[in-house]
Amino acid sequence: MEAKAIAKYVRIAPRKVRIVIDLIRGKNVVEALAVLKNTPKVASDVIYKVLKSAIANAENNYDMNSDALFVSAAFVDQGPTMKRVHPRSRGQAFKILKRSSHVTVVVKER
Repeated sequence: MEAKAIAKYVRIAPRKVRIVIDLIRGKNVVEALAVLKNTPKVASDVIYKVLKSAIANAENNYDMNSDALFVSAAFVDQGPTMKRVHPRSRGQAFKILKRSSHVTVVVKER
């Protein structure tokens, strides 16, 4: 049995979130929460909330033991990209891409 949680349209580039999510994949839930608590990246706060939600889903919806859970899958997909314009000299305009992410965390019991 597995439980999962998804955060959609997170306004952080997927490339930056993947750096943090690679740290917790396959780890015990307690260890993963400790790693995220001590990681100085903005994405760690978002992933922390998603992991806590997945743990709550496992306990409440599937009656799993939270001490026996581990992160079986954790991945980031690219969300929609907002296009913005940055005016430059001589009438030029450079494009700014504001990327977003969809974060998914799946937990299982050992």
